Amino acid sequence: MGDGNAGARNAFYQLGAKTGITIFLIDAGKGALAILIAQVGNLPQVAVLITGVAAVIGHNWPVFIGFRGGRGEATTIGVLLTVITQPMLIMAGPALAALFILKNVTKASAVLFVPLSLVCWWLRMPGVLIGYSIALPCLVGFTHFLRTRQPAIRQA
Repeated sequence: MGDGNAGARNAFYQLGAKTGITIFLIDAGKGALAILIAQVGNLPQVAVLITGVAAVIGHNWPVFIGFRGGRGEATTIGVLLTVITQPMLIMAGPALAALFILKNVTKASAVLFVPLSLVCWWLRMPGVLIGYSIALPCLVGFTHFLRTRQPAIRQA
C-alpha cells in the first residue's frame, strides 16, 4: 500500500493516525529494547551502539519481507532516545512543533536530527556519542534516499 514501506509514516497515511502512531511506538520501542537488552547484558559501549545500528538495519531491510522495510526513523528515535536521552528530549519539542506545523515527517526529522550532534557537543557528551548522533540519522537519510529513487510497490 502507499509508498510500499512497512513503516509508521506509510501506516499513518494509509491506515490512519491511530494505527500510524501505534506502529511508530512499536518501531521506536524495538530500537529502545535492543539497546536496553545490550545494556543489561553489560556489553561494551561499542557493542551497544552496534546493536542500535543492527536494529535500524533490521527494520529497514527485514529478511522476512524481502528486504523491504521502513525508513528507520522511528527505530532510530528509539535507539537515540535510549542512548542519548537528554539531547533527544531537548530536540523533541522543536521536532514535534515542526511536525504539527509543517505536517511533514521528513522535515520534522531534519529538525530533530540535524542539530542533534550540536546539542550533544553542547552537553559535553563523549565524542563517540556525538559521532553516533550523526551516523545513525545518516543511515535514515541514506535509506530515505534509496526509497525515494525506487518505484513504489503498488497493489493491482
